[in-house]
Amino acid sequence: MRRVFNKFISLYLERRYKQIEYFMLHPIKVQERLFRVLIDQGLETSYGRSHGIDRVQDQSDYAKMIPLATYDQLKPHIDRMMHGEADVLWPGKINWFSKSSGTTSDKSKFIPVSQTNLKNGHFKGSWDVVTLLYHNKPESQIFAEKNLVMGGALSKFTAHPETTYGDISAIMLENMPAIGRPFYTPDFETALLPNWDEKIERMVKICTKENITMFGGVPTWTIVLFRKILEYTGKSNILEVWPNVQTYVHGGVAFGPYREQFKKFIPTDDFNYVEVYNASEGYFAIQDDLGVNDMLLLLDNGNYYEFIPMSNFNDDNPKAISLSDVKTGINYALVVTTTSGLWRYQPGDTIIFTSTDPYKIRITGRTKHFINVFGEEIMVSNTDKALMLACQESGATVADYMVAPVFIEGDEGKGGHEWAIEFVQNPPDLEVFAKRLDLHLQSVNSDYEAKRYKDMALLQIKVNAVPSGTFQKWMRQRGKVGGQNKVPRLSNERKYLEQILTMT
Repeated sequence: MRRVFNKFISLYLERRYKQIEYFMLHPIKVQERLFRVLIDQGLETSYGRSHGIDRVQDQSDYAKMIPLATYDQLKPHIDRMMHGEADVLWPGKINWFSKSSGTTSDKSKFIPVSQTNLKNGHFKGSWDVVTLLYHNKPESQIFAEKNLVMGGALSKFTAHPETTYGDISAIMLENMPAIGRPFYTPDFETALLPNWDEKIERMVKICTKENITMFGGVPTWTIVLFRKILEYTGKSNILEVWPNVQTYVHGGVAFGPYREQFKKFIPTDDFNYVEVYNASEGYFAIQDDLGVNDMLLLLDNGNYYEFIPMSNFNDDNPKAISLSDVKTGINYALVVTTTSGLWRYQPGDTIIFTSTDPYKIRITGRTKHFINVFGEEIMVSNTDKALMLACQESGATVADYMVAPVFIEGDEGKGGHEWAIEFVQNPPDLEVFAKRLDLHLQSVNSDYEAKRYKDMALLQIKVNAVPSGTFQKWMRQRGKVGGQNKVPRLSNERKYLEQILTMT
């Protein structure tokens, strides 16, 4: 019966691929049509009316009337929505909010998720993943067996219980149409458990009995699950547990550091790694050619795109350009308008176009210094605050610091963060200081806190105290002298940190 359904689904996916082909051939027309739909919706919102959206006739008017916005600038409006107010950023009430970290002032940010955004954005994007996979691999049997899903958890907003927030994966699971549920494992009660110890243990017992063909999730937690599965089954690799597994869908963090780990878990070249760009704000792009490291920009999934050249990003009034004006090889900050009421919103990601026929992108990083190797989304504001609190407790003072990831190595290896700190006043005990710093970083960043839970995915921070003058000497060697040159606090690679440590 499942194989019959798989055949039926493959026919449906052929129809969807024709729609994808259409926006590949007519990208500007499709985006302009979506733009008009969004403007019409904005007329029904207090945000749109307050910015004169009724006077917007074209994209040029739009850029003049509607300001570029960060999360902190939209936060007061989102707070009103979470408390039940209707017609604020999007028509009607929104009861679902995706929780993630990365804002400049709060531990977590809450992104509105409308039903339109769920249906025509997130769910549509999920279907597009298998559409493009089946187009590349017509023999795929994804819906002949089971797909493994690792969801987050959901919580009620105390001030307005009709509002629910949680990971976008959890929101999607809770709202998944009944037709899709039989093809996923574990049961949704298990997938949505808030206690990760219990969730992982139950998933191991349930999923090892299933015939898994596809799985998805953040690499960090997937590795934790795989280790538990092999420990439970006594098998040497995942193919011995799931001999028919074909595909891993990953996104959100760079996959490079994990690739060798996954090859050990799944020791075959006949396996599909599919990168996706799915964020709390929307489903933006999918790898459509499994042999090329870029992704097809989705143009009909409810997201209207603009782009700020990073060369102008720090201008007082940076100008965003439309899709028709982008060029390959230039680093852009992404700007989106979504079907959840994020108007000219800056998610904080940077991309380059690898092609404009069709439009394909590669994620290059963030608009600010960050670490997101393990899905932790650590921002400079997080490390600054955690360091300040640790110094207050210990009496230490700091001249400069830098943070880089510790990449996973070996079958049992775990990742983490390594710091180089130039103290003016040393803490009494560096090891105690590192523990306190780690706890404070967890307190200001919920994603890092989740990855650090019982050392399951990330280990405690390692702190190196470097001699006085180290950072100034390093900056001089690089020709970076003067008030406009700043020490890069955070990096997704270890090059700068290794340079600092070799100077000690």
